[in-house]
Amino acid sequence: MPGLSPILMLLILWGAITLVLIVLLIYRSTLSMHEDDQLFLSEGENQLAQEQAELQKKMDKIQPFVRTCGALSALLLVVMAGWGIYDMYKNF
Repeated sequence: MPGLSPILMLLILWGAITLVLIVLLIYRSTLSMHEDDQLFLSEGENQLAQEQAELQKKMDKIQPFVRTCGALSALLLVVMAGWGIYDMYKNF
């Protein structure tokens, strides 16, 4: 992509990663709406316990992606801020 400055490419990358993070957070939020903290089940309601276990597996599966995207988003934000401060200092 000729013509794009490195800071603009970082900004685009940060925006994409942050968008993925927001989508993952919304998805996790919709999953957690269906999660119960406690289940009081009789013998005939094992299906509900199974559904809750599957829901927990899904939430556990996306958690590393949420953490990674969050860390990358924060890191890129710090890099861009540092780059901007350095550029301001250099041109001062």
